[in-house]
Amino acid sequence: MRAVVQRVSQASVTVDGKVVGAIEEPGLLVLVGITHDDTREQAAKLAARLWGLRILEGEKSCSDVAAPLLVISQFTLYADLAKGRRPSWSAAAPGPVAEPLVGAVVSALRDLGARVETGVFGANMKVALLGDGPVTIILDLPRS
Repeated sequence: MRAVVQRVSQASVTVDGKVVGAIEEPGLLVLVGITHDDTREQAAKLAARLWGLRILEGEKSCSDVAAPLLVISQFTLYADLAKGRRPSWSAAAPGPVAEPLVGAVVSALRDLGARVETGVFGANMKVALLGDGPVTIILDLPRS
């Protein structure tokens, strides 16, 4: 399981011209990629790491200041560019595997008390953000 985490002043995701998720205050934009052998346990670990990640202003975490998170699935985080110019997506889990695990990350965050907005799994999404810092972290969870 892999996440790209960006500290933002605000962020939104739009599908078919409609905003489907937005945070209008400082928080985190989280792009989540799932690979074939990821588990619900890893989803819970990722959620805990995100909730406690101290990258907000003043080295605070979302849990410290009740900051919101916008979580968006992104299979392209598992692109393989080792050969040629066309990425291979074979390391990304297929939708029926990935969708419930992205949902498990969101559910685990909400169980921890987080305010979470989301995109729409599998949709063509337009993501807008106002980066803060900029601060961008790549978080790879170890394989089980």
